Amino acid sequence: MSATLGIIAGNGPLPVLVARAAKARGMRIVATAMNGETDPAIDREADAVRWVPVGKLGKILETLQRGGVRQALFAGGLDKKRFFGRVEPDVAALTLLNRLRMRGDDSVLSAVADYFAENGVTIVDSTSLLPELFITKGVLTRRSPDADEWRDIEHGLLVARALGALDVGQCVVVRRGVVTAVEAIDGTDATIRRGGDLAEGGAVVVKVTKPKQDLRFDLPAVGLGTLRVMREVRARALAVEAGRTLIFDRDEFIRVANRGGIAVVGMPPVDETVAKGSEKRR
Repeated sequence: MSATLGIIAGNGPLPVLVARAAKARGMRIVATAMNGETDPAIDREADAVRWVPVGKLGKILETLQRGGVRQALFAGGLDKKRFFGRVEPDVAALTLLNRLRMRGDDSVLSAVADYFAENGVTIVDSTSLLPELFITKGVLTRRSPDADEWRDIEHGLLVARALGALDVGQCVVVRRGVVTAVEAIDGTDATIRRGGDLAEGGAVVVKVTKPKQDLRFDLPAVGLGTLRVMREVRARALAVEAGRTLIFDRDEFIRVANRGGIAVVGMPPVDETVAKGSEKRR
């Protein structure tokens, strides 16, 4: 990466973690932070920060260009529910959106990345500075999924992959072979809550990358908030893709999962899992 790194900061802990990792490598950080989304701690971590309203694409580009940024990355997400009636896109954002036939996450983010590249700022992989955040393969908790939960995991992997192929979402909730919720604009936590309530306890949560996932943005992530919602609805297992899913506060995450009796599994990438069919994983 170049000596000056741009961070387009969304919500969650990732923007601050990335900024710290970049500073530890001697990089200068120029960040754009989103009003109502980004952790204010970014002000302490970056060398220069400009706070902008969500949807002001032109201001983000202007900030990066004025800061001498040639490479930037996306870090963190956005509350998608805000996009209905609460976001006022600028001319640059409206022009870009009007070119798109579909407005799923991948379509929009890819178009934004192309827009920045056309204007001299290359979007790079946000996780290259923090490889240790990826979940590893295998059962991470004391409790392993039981036979019924393994079957629900396998079914959930197939459904989630199909959902991702349509650029809709990354998470599904399953109970005894029945899909009780799929992720849409409401996000993962709301999906778990909906699906868990319908399952009335014992739900399995599966979250995966999309086919042909662009690793520069929108990688699945789980953290203590995920477990909190799962405990509220008495969900029993969480399966995500190893090497493609970010985990925050890993040690505390595992401790909380163990206390709640939640099995957490890092599955092989879905492509490998599907190829193996229904082979048992113990």
